Amino acid sequence: MVRDRKPVIGYGIGALIALLFFAIGAPSALATFRLSSAGDAVELPPLAIPSAAAGWVLAALLVAATVYAWLNLRAGRKNPGWLALTYGLAFLMAFLIWVVGSANNPNISLITLLGGSIALALPMVFGSLSGVLSERSGVVNIAIEGQLLLGAFAAAVGGSITQNVYVALICAAVGGVVVSALLALFAIKYLVNQIIVGVVLNVLVSGLTAFLFGTLLAPNADALNSPPRLRSFSIPGLADIPILGPLLFRQTLLGYLMFVAVAIVWFALYKTRWGLRVRAVGEHPKAADTVGINVNRTRVINVLIGGAVAGLGGSYYTLVSVSQFSRDMTAGAGFIALAALIFGRWNPLGAFFAALLFGFATNLQYVLAQAGTAVPSQFMAMLPYVVTIFAVAGLVGKSRGPAAAGEPYVKG
Repeated sequence: MVRDRKPVIGYGIGALIALLFFAIGAPSALATFRLSSAGDAVELPPLAIPSAAAGWVLAALLVAATVYAWLNLRAGRKNPGWLALTYGLAFLMAFLIWVVGSANNPNISLITLLGGSIALALPMVFGSLSGVLSERSGVVNIAIEGQLLLGAFAAAVGGSITQNVYVALICAAVGGVVVSALLALFAIKYLVNQIIVGVVLNVLVSGLTAFLFGTLLAPNADALNSPPRLRSFSIPGLADIPILGPLLFRQTLLGYLMFVAVAIVWFALYKTRWGLRVRAVGEHPKAADTVGINVNRTRVINVLIGGAVAGLGGSYYTLVSVSQFSRDMTAGAGFIALAALIFGRWNPLGAFFAALLFGFATNLQYVLAQAGTAVPSQFMAMLPYVVTIFAVAGLVGKSRGPAAAGEPYVKG
């Protein structure tokens, strides 16, 4: 039996870092987290945590997780899924307590931190759902970055011309579908290598949108690059629930669509006849063909649906984050969405929580910068990408996607 040592090595490195920095090098100050904001229906007292004590407890938990993973390796057992989740949460908590306790102002709002994380994770969630839909049917989707970027561009232009956010959302979905149509055309019909097609499409969309931005949008910003904004709104009653209310029930329309999309994609893939057919096409297309499933048509439909989903995610940048389009404004979110897809093991729920993790790492740098942390700003800017690499390479271990992903299917 071939045993995968990567998770144990990753756990060991993380546990060692926790012992050296979060336990032995823990600050003596309290790390204080505000659990509510002024004016909330229910105001909770702040949570003050002793940095040193919490560092030792969480470091011990990480060491115990490492030992458990090592025992599983020795016995030839597979690590349970909850182990990586528990380990990741413990490490993040230890890091957060350590860095907040070390800040000039060891007092941050947990609601701001988590709420901003959900917002920043939104395009990555939509992008990872696009990847799930495509790869579950057997098409590797490297073009998520291009789908997000063209969706952002189309939303900006469509919204600027009509001054209607709903038209802007439709334009964003169409933009994502355009990229997906090219992916399906070359990868499914003409059997071009799917990874190469995806990379080329990303470069194509980046260059095309940069050209159109410079020649059309920048000189005519008022007419073509001033879309309306999607405003957040609260669900009465639910928004007043402490902690969870502001996070889940004070969202923009895109935020609510994100939660709905995750639930729909999960249910459709695992609880419907359509989902069974899609998974069959992605695992064994020849067998699916023998029972009457049109393999390539199923793949094309899934790729196009995935493009529409990713395009909606791209509209976040121009309808929520800022009210204008700029060059390459997605900044690699599509590639982090791919990492979330792998970390989540091609499962919509897993990809959702993985994207939230990366969104948390992204928002953490902004919140801690305001708190005056002693951690160098360059390291904080690297944090989302460090977390991405560590999560995928160090915690996932061997991860098998759909068996036929990346393999073109020729009938006969």
